[in-house]
Amino acid sequence: MNKKIISWLVILAVAVGIWLTPAPASVDPKAWHLLAIFVATVLGLILEPIPMGAVAICGITATAVTGTLSIKEAMTGFSNTTIWLIVMAFFISRAFIKSGLGARIGYIFMRLMGKRTLTLSYGLLMTDFILAPAIPSNTARTGGIVFPLANSVADAYGSRAEDGTSGKLGSFLMTTVFHGTTITGAMFLTGMAANPLAAKLAADMGIEISWGQWALAAIVPGIVGLLLMPLFAYVLNKPTITATPQAPQIAAKALAEMGKMKMSEWVTLGTFIALIGLWIAGPSFGLNGTTAAMIGLILLVNANVLSWDDVLKEKGAWNTLTWFSALVMMATFLNKLGLIKWFGSSIAANLTGLDWPVALLALALLYYYIHYAFASSTAHVAALYSVFLAVAVQMGAPGLMSAIIFGVISNLMGGVTHYGTGPAPILFGAGHVSLPKWWSLGFIMGLLQLVIWAVVGGIWWKVIGLY
Repeated sequence: MNKKIISWLVILAVAVGIWLTPAPASVDPKAWHLLAIFVATVLGLILEPIPMGAVAICGITATAVTGTLSIKEAMTGFSNTTIWLIVMAFFISRAFIKSGLGARIGYIFMRLMGKRTLTLSYGLLMTDFILAPAIPSNTARTGGIVFPLANSVADAYGSRAEDGTSGKLGSFLMTTVFHGTTITGAMFLTGMAANPLAAKLAADMGIEISWGQWALAAIVPGIVGLLLMPLFAYVLNKPTITATPQAPQIAAKALAEMGKMKMSEWVTLGTFIALIGLWIAGPSFGLNGTTAAMIGLILLVNANVLSWDDVLKEKGAWNTLTWFSALVMMATFLNKLGLIKWFGSSIAANLTGLDWPVALLALALLYYYIHYAFASSTAHVAALYSVFLAVAVQMGAPGLMSAIIFGVISNLMGGVTHYGTGPAPILFGAGHVSLPKWWSLGFIMGLLQLVIWAVVGGIWWKVIGLY
């Protein structure tokens, strides 16, 4: 049997197994049946016997065909404003790539900071940091802009995977770019595709997280992480080439070829700045983040930075709309039918007697390290975020802080393996870092990041009143 057939057999076996297992006494049978479909859908997103969007449609169809939900209920995910926020952000990110502004920002940092290997790595991280609020796909951000910059410098210095010279420069740069993108993704609600899903799941539990609240909570520990992480990588994976005087020359040449900033770049930059302002201040005068993003898209289309064909061809956005809608719909109804509360109560019963800080720390570590079993941050968030948040709240942990902590970890955990988040296969696939080294660095760097966020974050969250 081929992989596709085996994958479908596993998915169906899991779904049927849960469906036929009698629901616990205090659980609505409809909720239990929806759990079977939900788990099968998440498993389908991991195994991918067919593309993710198609798997999601299967899940939506199954809820309606089995009578678990009405077709009207099954389609409610497509009207979710949080999902449309991330879709709009995908469209806006296309303007950065099409106009050339994203590459220009990267080359500017490379020219300014590229003389030394260590400072070059900071320049690459600054590029990622600047682009993170506007490009919600860390795969597109890293794979489309930051990785090509890093790889071009490594190649210019003769550091190539195929001839065994990765240790000169390539291995270090791939390490910093990879672990950097897990941090920048954690710093903004629009920094990674699964972040809005986490926010929606938290909202279903009565915990609202605005763009500004997420950014405020994450900015200080995130910046500290970005400052320290390249130093850790430099010690753990030190390159033999420590000076890169050609990097600014490469960047200067590329900028000269690009010429002065085009009008499309200025419009994209202005729209981006306006959006950041609206995402931060909008809630104070009743402007929803999704509405602000729609305004940004309208400006870009009217200014001809994007054509409507560009919008229609943005497959990543439409694909995200499809599978996000399915996951959000199922997670919402699992919560409404009481299953999440039941799961949370069951787990909390085993943590009885622990103070909430200890319980929250234990839950955070479990949530982080269980990611070794996931090949998708989104699948992980969809499957476990609500449960872990529910348990934390039941143990007495502050709701908003807990929601943000699990949202942050949903990004950081992607750094543990070569398959745990979208950019991982791209960067690992360059061949500069061996598999054992990738995993060992992932474990050590991840542990260091957890310490930074626990210590610095813990102090900062006290300062801003999250607990």
